[in-house]
Amino acid sequence: MGHSPDWSLKPPTTFEQQIDIFKSRELIVTNEDLAVRTLQRINYYRLSAYGLSLKSDDKYHAETTFEQLLALYEFDRRLRYITMEMVEQVEIAFRAHISYYIAHTYGAMGHMEQEHFRNHEAFLIELEKEIRRSQEVFIKHHVKKYEGKVPVWVAIKVLSFGALSKLFSNMKSDDQHHIAKNNYRAPAIYLESWLKCLSYIRNICAHYGRLYNRILTSKPRLDQKSKQLGFAQDKIFAHLYILKEVIPDRNKWTNFVTRLEALLTEYNEVVELKRIGFPEDWESVLMTKR
Repeated sequence: MGHSPDWSLKPPTTFEQQIDIFKSRELIVTNEDLAVRTLQRINYYRLSAYGLSLKSDDKYHAETTFEQLLALYEFDRRLRYITMEMVEQVEIAFRAHISYYIAHTYGAMGHMEQEHFRNHEAFLIELEKEIRRSQEVFIKHHVKKYEGKVPVWVAIKVLSFGALSKLFSNMKSDDQHHIAKNNYRAPAIYLESWLKCLSYIRNICAHYGRLYNRILTSKPRLDQKSKQLGFAQDKIFAHLYILKEVIPDRNKWTNFVTRLEALLTEYNEVVELKRIGFPEDWESVLMTKR
C-alpha cells in the first residue's frame, strides 16, 4: 500500500497573517502598509531572524517596533556588502600569489603533482568537479586545445575561495612560509586559519546570510597580544580584525573603517555592539598597526 501524503505541514500564511503573528508577539506595527510591502520583498523568516535579539520568551521587548526590526535587517545587509568587498580583494590577491608561486616553483602543471602537497586527492577531485562545472570560455579553450590540461593560472580561476584555502593548507610548510613571508605580515600558521575563516565569511555574504547576532563556526587563530584585546573570536568583529592583517593597502583599509563607522553611527539606535563582537574602542583596535 502506498503512503498517504502527510498534510501536517503548516499551511502557508498570507502577508497579513504574518503581520498578525508579529503583533501576537507584541511587536508594534503602526504602519501596516509598510509592513506588507516589506514582507513582499523580504521573506518572513529571514526578517524575523533579526528579532532574536529583541525578544525574550518569544515576546518582543516593550516598545519594540517593526521599523527597528527592519533597520537591523538593513544594517546587516549593508555590513555584508562592505565586508564582502574587502574579502573579495583578499581572495583576488591570494589567487594571484598562490598561482604565481606554484607556476614559478613547480611549473605550469605543478598543481597536479602529488609530491608537492600533503594530501592531494581531495583537491584533485574538487578541481575536476569545478572544471566540469565551469562555463568559462578560457577553461573550455584550454581543455580543448591542450587535451584537458589546465595550467595552474587558469585552474586557480575556477576554484572557490574555500577550495583555494584548502589548497594552501595542503601545501608543504616551506611553500606556505614562502608565500606568507613574501606577501603578508603574518606567519603561515595564522594565514592558513585566516583564509579558511574569510572563505566562510565570503560564503555567508554571498548567500545573503546574517552576520548580526550570529555565533560563527569559524574562529580565527590569534596571537597572545590580540587575544588580550578581549573580543570574542566567534563573532564578525574577529573576522574583520584579521582582514586588517591581509589588506596591505593602508588607504583601502582606512576607507573601510570610515565606512564602517558611518554605518554604525547611522544605525546606532538599533545596533548593539556586543551582538557583532565589537569592543567599545573598536576603531582604534582596527586602526592600530601590529
